[in-house]
Amino acid sequence: MRRLLVVGIGAGHPDQVTVEAVRALNEVDVFLVPDKDRGVGDLVTIRAEILRRHVTRPHRLVEVPDPPRDRDPASYPHVVDAWHDARAEAWERTLADEVPPDGTAGFLVWGDPALYDSTLRVVERILARGLLAFDWEVVPGVSSVQVLAARHRLVLNRVGEPVTITTGRRLADEVAAGRDNLVVMLDGHLACADLPGEWHLWWGANLGTDDEALVAGPLRAVLPEVRDRRAAARRSRGWVMDTYLLRRA
Repeated sequence: MRRLLVVGIGAGHPDQVTVEAVRALNEVDVFLVPDKDRGVGDLVTIRAEILRRHVTRPHRLVEVPDPPRDRDPASYPHVVDAWHDARAEAWERTLADEVPPDGTAGFLVWGDPALYDSTLRVVERILARGLLAFDWEVVPGVSSVQVLAARHRLVLNRVGEPVTITTGRRLADEVAAGRDNLVVMLDGHLACADLPGEWHLWWGANLGTDDEALVAGPLRAVLPEVRDRRAAARRSRGWVMDTYLLRRA
């Protein structure tokens, strides 16, 4: 029976791959890499460098065209649900065509597969379709949240307080609900700029890469620098992935 390994590979630097992940990578025959075809080809290059450094056995890397989706839809859950279905069909075909019946496939997931990533949901959909059977395992990875905290020498919550991990889309609702420590991911428009009240910001972009950028300070004071550093990071690679902690003053 085919086997599938979903491996967290860290936020971007090859040194963030764990020993457990290296062992798993060296069991894979065929690595499947989504090709997003929207100016982020460098992400495939970083994955290839991780394999070059850590995998010693023969293997193949197969790029899978990623189905397009509306990035600013009227109904976000509906669009994402349809995108997951399209991904399941594309991945299912590739697994059947490229991985031998007794072979092992691998998905390389940025950060940790459990945190704002669709891979596990898509794999479950493939199995639910009932057309392809395989065993599968998940190997955790170092998330951008962990790297952000390490770079800024942070504890994410104050003593006795919770920390909320959310998205830019949900940030205003979480603030209105009284959350004081918020880790924000997937915020392409810096929703924090519109928040009422006084906040402290710890921000990081392209964490673990050569052009990693870090900014910290009172939100209103450092927002101009964040915008400038964010734009510079995008110019450098053609994409930017940023994460930040907000703490109510």
